[in-house]
Amino acid sequence: GNGFMDGKELQNFIQELQQARKKAGLDLTPEMKAFVDQYGKATDGKIGIVELAQVLPTEENFLLFFRCQQLKSSEDFMQTWRKYDSDHSGFIDSEELKSFLKDLLQKANKQIEDSKLTEYTEIMLRMFDANNDGKLELTELARLLPVQENFLIKFQGVKMCAKEFNKAFEMYDQDGNGYIDENELDALLKDLCEKNKKELDITNLATYKKSIMALSDGGKLYRAELALILCAEEN
Repeated sequence: GNGFMDGKELQNFIQELQQARKKAGLDLTPEMKAFVDQYGKATDGKIGIVELAQVLPTEENFLLFFRCQQLKSSEDFMQTWRKYDSDHSGFIDSEELKSFLKDLLQKANKQIEDSKLTEYTEIMLRMFDANNDGKLELTELARLLPVQENFLIKFQGVKMCAKEFNKAFEMYDQDGNGYIDENELDALLKDLCEKNKKELDITNLATYKKSIMALSDGGKLYRAELALILCAEEN
């Protein structure tokens, strides 16, 4: 559940894909062969869901609309999320998801029919709505981002219980005004990078900060938004 397949996971996927197509009397498509070859040469050895979508045998693969050169950055993604999660619940429902996807596609200069947008929304819910409640969390939908852009995946390794999170929030909200500003966030992230060197790279501090502040309200990062980033658990 870390947002990408690597090593044995990816080997198993490729083997099963080859076996399934062989049983169906089909060879690997040129795209699939290229994918297998590319993985063998990959520098990071990781394949995210958007990269993986490139091997799917369909002419109109909507996941490809969200490739890095079209979605541009995690900052765009976070700004769009904040617009639709207006109640700061950490979720968007099916109707909000439809509007969310439409907005992202417009950012990528993609215009599609409403019926196709409804289809994309239903696919997204089937893919990511694990408990079938018709809602998606930020970290679930963030899998649309290419691996190298998906900073939220890195923060999943920095989970905190509610008590730890509240203590951290109060410590870095130095003036006690109920939110964290950019300078306070900078101090928090530096400490997190030092304590979690396996997951977080301090050289990416500026990128982390810029993406996280895209969730803020006029430079004010409230408790609920920071909880989304740090995957704070209720209990």
